[in-house]
Amino acid sequence: MTSAPIRIVIVDDHPMVAEGIQSILESYDDVEVIGVFCTGAEIIDRVSDLDPDVILLDLNMPGIGGLTTTEIILERRPHTRILILSMHDSPEYIASALSHGAAGYVLKDVPTDEIKRAIDAVMAGQRYLCTGAQGSLGPFSPDEREQLTNREQTILLQLAQGKSNRDVAQILDISVRTVETHRKNIKRKLGISSTAGLTRYALEHGVLQGTGVRL
Repeated sequence: MTSAPIRIVIVDDHPMVAEGIQSILESYDDVEVIGVFCTGAEIIDRVSDLDPDVILLDLNMPGIGGLTTTEIILERRPHTRILILSMHDSPEYIASALSHGAAGYVLKDVPTDEIKRAIDAVMAGQRYLCTGAQGSLGPFSPDEREQLTNREQTILLQLAQGKSNRDVAQILDISVRTVETHRKNIKRKLGISSTAGLTRYALEHGVLQGTGVRL
């Protein structure tokens, strides 16, 4: 029995780039491009309807940027693989994309067949960094402390104010399960095991005064 093709969405505000990638991918029998969008807002609105396997996402877009788009999509569709396509090879960009949940990072100037290799890798549950991105990031240590994403900082602020998971879910219009997942990730990243510890961290780092937190 032939397996279903990989369902791909491309999000890039440069039409020529998006069309070029679409043309490349449509040459493969096991890939189906089911949507092409110019902004993060467009794919956020459509991701539940389209239910893509992989989203090829530009990092810098007008309006909602690639990092925030990644976070919101993974809140709604946690099994979707986000593959960042970018012109930036700096370690800060790459590390930030991975910490926001991206499954891979590919520079836009890679050979055409590498995009397909990246898709196959993330579909197999692997993290994929193209050669240029690997060299820029250097050896990756899972023990290095990850930075909280903007969404996690927002949730930390709410939790530190004594709000329950249900309260936070209502305020941010997300599910209680999503809040619980963020809470676990926050504790893991900060190396904190208790809610009291989160509150203490928030006090010590000025979170309760709003410093360092973008709402």
